[in-house]
Amino acid sequence: MKNGYMVLDPIETIPGDLQNHFAEDVRKGLSAESKSLPSKYIYDDAGSSLFCRIMDLPEYYLTDCETEILRDNAGCIANAIGNGGLNLVELGAGDGKKTKIILDGLLEKYDEVTYVPIDISEGAIHLLLAELESEYPQLKVKGLVTDYFAGLRWLADSDMSRNVVLFLGSNIGNFTPKERTMFLKSLHASMNTGDYLFTGFDMVKDIDILERAYNDAEGITARFNMNILERINRELEGNFDTGLFSYKSHWHPGEGAIKSYLVSRIKQEVYIGALSMTCNFEAGEAVHTESSYKFTETQILSLAESTGFTVENVLYDSRRYFADCMCTA
Repeated sequence: MKNGYMVLDPIETIPGDLQNHFAEDVRKGLSAESKSLPSKYIYDDAGSSLFCRIMDLPEYYLTDCETEILRDNAGCIANAIGNGGLNLVELGAGDGKKTKIILDGLLEKYDEVTYVPIDISEGAIHLLLAELESEYPQLKVKGLVTDYFAGLRWLADSDMSRNVVLFLGSNIGNFTPKERTMFLKSLHASMNTGDYLFTGFDMVKDIDILERAYNDAEGITARFNMNILERINRELEGNFDTGLFSYKSHWHPGEGAIKSYLVSRIKQEVYIGALSMTCNFEAGEAVHTESSYKFTETQILSLAESTGFTVENVLYDSRRYFADCMCTA
């Protein structure tokens, strides 16, 4: 433990490509016939900083909608959880702005609250813990720098007896249907009977609103996605020229998702030194970087039921653009 947090190596808690390390995922993804790179690798320190800027963009309605839900229901959430000390465990903590709304509600009601932020970015955890120490001196904090699945294993192996797990934003939408089912089943297995899960879902809505959220006028979302190529350059000795790629993002109605790509502007070769690998790109060839699935209420209820959770409440913002689902294990 250093500076209030631990760094855990990713571990294979469940089978699946999400558990491979960065270099092997890059090798596999860029060797495939349809090239792709896992979105989780965008979120290093540089990517996390860019995502914080995205959350403040006028086109990115998700943050304001979920903030409205939490502000309107913070007291109800605290009351629903019940009495006694508890552990607030957050997967993908980021800058913690929305989480502080929940913390305020809990600390008004409970004397013993331990907050466990889990994030893949060490820089994000370091900054968050510094803020919390200043703003909430009475709060116990145990930060973890790791991916979701190693965080789940830690949760399952810990002696924490009563947990409220937060998975805010639209993070659940970054998983494919198969992956999200696998993830929630693993989460359920790591929780105790009576623990709470609070998960955010971006709802299906007007396509223009959806596409604007991922194609902002300032181009911050494009830079965010390009960060994965820059990370390959930084960490794996790649020679990607990001100026030779374009960012494209659009709605796929058949899949119910916004899908994002980096598209090669020209025919080119890219060498990745750490992998001794040459990647060939045709002009117009795309690398899939991110999917953001959207949901209906029927899909939310079905997903919870199929993964072992009981839905206690579904909370919406005033426009019903976003929902936070409160479940028990």
